[in-house]
Amino acid sequence: MNFINKIWKGKGWFFITAILLVLVNWLASVYHARIDLTNEKRFTLSAATKKILRNLDDQVEVKVFLKGDFPSGFKKLANNTQETLEEFQEASFGKLKYNFVSPDELMDDTEVKWGDTLSAMGLYPINLKSQLKKGEQQQLVYPVALLRYKEKVLPVKLYNGIPNIGRQEINSAEALMEFQLADGIYKLSEKVKPMIAYSIGNGEPQDARTYDLVENVLRADYDLKLVNINKAPVIDDTFKLMMIVKPAQPFTDIEKLRIDQYIMRGGKLLMFIDALNAEMDSLRIKNEVIAYDRGLGLTDLLFKYGARINNDLVMDLQSDKLPFDVNGNGQFEFLSWNYFPVFISKSDHAINKNLGFVSGRFVNSIDTVEAAGISKTVLLSSSANARSISAPALISGSENVNAPEDEKFKTPDIPVAVLLDGKFTSMFKNRLSQELNDSLEKYGEVFQPQNISGNKMILVSDGDIVLNSVARNEPLPMGMNPFTVGSQYEFSFANRDFLTNCLDFLINQSGLAEAKAKDYSLMLLDTKKLEAQKLNWQLLNIAAPVSLVILFALLFQWLRKRKYSKKYI
Repeated sequence: MNFINKIWKGKGWFFITAILLVLVNWLASVYHARIDLTNEKRFTLSAATKKILRNLDDQVEVKVFLKGDFPSGFKKLANNTQETLEEFQEASFGKLKYNFVSPDELMDDTEVKWGDTLSAMGLYPINLKSQLKKGEQQQLVYPVALLRYKEKVLPVKLYNGIPNIGRQEINSAEALMEFQLADGIYKLSEKVKPMIAYSIGNGEPQDARTYDLVENVLRADYDLKLVNINKAPVIDDTFKLMMIVKPAQPFTDIEKLRIDQYIMRGGKLLMFIDALNAEMDSLRIKNEVIAYDRGLGLTDLLFKYGARINNDLVMDLQSDKLPFDVNGNGQFEFLSWNYFPVFISKSDHAINKNLGFVSGRFVNSIDTVEAAGISKTVLLSSSANARSISAPALISGSENVNAPEDEKFKTPDIPVAVLLDGKFTSMFKNRLSQELNDSLEKYGEVFQPQNISGNKMILVSDGDIVLNSVARNEPLPMGMNPFTVGSQYEFSFANRDFLTNCLDFLINQSGLAEAKAKDYSLMLLDTKKLEAQKLNWQLLNIAAPVSLVILFALLFQWLRKRKYSKKYI
């Protein structure tokens, strides 16, 4: 006690205090923690994310292209990105490094701008009109991050949405940020890629329309193999998932048996099926085309699993645009075309979480039917202003020149994408012919009448959702309408995001479902309560700090006066 009094009466307390402050600040810079009091735990990384970051065996470099004088929405997005990356950096024990780059900056040791490189990678900017100090200015904003790990590079979109970014859009982007970045790092660092089978042999497209699907999604993130189910005796269990995209030829019973038994053994199935033959190329030639049944022969198989694709077309007032010669004078005007519906996901499922608009072409409706032990979740559906027309259906290129008959568009929420989940029963249970049974036994396979454990599959009634258009012999990104490119209606729909979400959910190698499921709600103030408590909060935030400073000053002055008055008594 005497020692403390000596220090207090002398000048040693000043130096000790200074040393303690330096020590505390140093410790805070090295070790820090915070308590997350938000309901959504928005500032807490998921266990799966932490595991991915801690298991890194090399440096991850992140370049974020959100450096510049942006409007408030994109500034907030940049701040959110930085906060997330700071958390990532700490969780990785310094193995993650990041920096913010302007698209106008040159790449290292080159004369090429980063923006040109991003465009070459198929990452199109948001053309933004913004009001800056110098006046109105057009900006090309790339809300993108480039991840680099062991010479491998992967782009990650930080925002998919409208140019006029608002609070809801910011919340959606922020909610997905951890998942997007963690999933990208996982895909770069995983040592063995999951194997995916892409079905061929029934007229599935293998041309330039599949470029984005095959090169930028499947081969980029998975070990892709082409499997001809006409010739393959069985679909191997090593495949985590099989994709069937827009088949044009009927499936035989032996082919359906191979698909069925793959599902019974636990294989995941992702199908994008066009029940009707309706193509834009035919419409360009004749301006009229009849949509008719392809006769794929999948109805009995899908019915057993709990769904049916109908022989109809979904028409929707919420649709993408085409140029029409309205007056017949060569002056084209963009009008919504009801055969190109635009879907907004209404379900709160992890696949749909914060998903943008998804565009379709000549889409069929889906009915869910009774199937024991199978739950059904609608992933995509029409707007409240839709209708369906039965096949055969006449499609006219000039159909929308006149205003659509709105009174006919009264059917809401027509399902076009469904998740089926549960223990599936084989279509061939109690009806397996000797010939089909022999085809299994020939290759040492035993017929499985039912799933041993639960399984999942996704059925989408539009093959064009995951195909890209081709313009000037160049493939466009998935979900890009070639007719609106270069116009004010150009928009990159979230088709690729929907596909990757489906793949991630069905395979779920990373375990990032917790990060994906985050939901940030807008916390709106109660205006009446705010007005009633306005004075109290003003006193607390203004008067209280000032009072504390005055009190401290008075206390300091009293102690100082007391100390020196005693000295001279």
